[in-house]
Amino acid sequence: MKVLGIESSCDETAAAVVENGHTILSNVVATQIPFHQIYKGVVPEIASRKHAEWILPVVKQALKEASLTLDDIDAVAATNRPGLMGSLLVGMTYGKTLAWATGKPFLAVNHMLGHLYAAHLVNDITYPYLGLLVSGGHSIICKVQGFDDIEVLGTTVDDSVGEAFDKVAKFYNLGYPGGVIIDRLAKQGDAGAFSFPVPKLDEEEHRYDMSFSGLKTAVIHQRDIFLKKGFKPTNENMCASFQETACRTLTSRLFRAVEDTGLTTVVAGGGVAANSRLRAILAERTDLNCIFPPLKLCGDNGAMIAGVAYHFLERGDRSGWDTTACARIPQFKRGLKQVQRD
Repeated sequence: MKVLGIESSCDETAAAVVENGHTILSNVVATQIPFHQIYKGVVPEIASRKHAEWILPVVKQALKEASLTLDDIDAVAATNRPGLMGSLLVGMTYGKTLAWATGKPFLAVNHMLGHLYAAHLVNDITYPYLGLLVSGGHSIICKVQGFDDIEVLGTTVDDSVGEAFDKVAKFYNLGYPGGVIIDRLAKQGDAGAFSFPVPKLDEEEHRYDMSFSGLKTAVIHQRDIFLKKGFKPTNENMCASFQETACRTLTSRLFRAVEDTGLTTVVAGGGVAANSRLRAILAERTDLNCIFPPLKLCGDNGAMIAGVAYHFLERGDRSGWDTTACARIPQFKRGLKQVQRD
């Protein structure tokens, strides 16, 4: 079965065709970075307008690269949550309308399920495993029993790790997107230059939870207080130390989950999964099978949406024509399961 997947939850207009949930026939991503760089962050109004402008040519390009027509497509899928409401509505409304007009099944897909599935597109992964979802909007450690069966073990109690990266980069005028630039500068710095505070949460109540607000505040407003003697307060040193602290915060909670659950396979997803230091720290654990998506599948893309949709389609699920978008997903709370059944 060939599924056309559409993703427009933030500032990437993306469409892809995936066959049988694994074979990527095309994967087109139109990035809006040049339009948001001047503001050092995503402007929702600009994002939704660009989606409306680009969605048709992007879908056409995805079909062209797959050497297919709409007649060859078995189903249409689109992200409907979470994300920027205006952006979500563009992609989901287009996908739903396209499916209705061509008589194809329509599947609304949770964006976070897509990020977790991205690694499955190029790897044969057996359930259950521990998932690490890290992006600009989410930081989640979860136990994954199936493609849509996720038990959240821990999450951030304040800012996401991706947001912390972006805010630090914005404050110091490092450029946009912040995560990529901090990763690059960190390679030229010394991670031992600053001793930034590691967030401390009650281990009993928040055993797997994370916090990045205090770290972000320390880096932005109290940087020089944490500078060690003999080091220079360069942006390179700051980025290296900040990145190290942020990644160690993530992995320390993840390793607790490994110890408690006994699961030794870890699957990462989301934009921050592309971070080189995070990948290196996990690679040090030779007792774990750590699986990352290729860099091109860490960011938002239509292939991960089409991949998840295939499994819904195979199970016989369909999304109703009254399905709408949702900016947030309150179901993603610690201790609860996220099972999508539209």
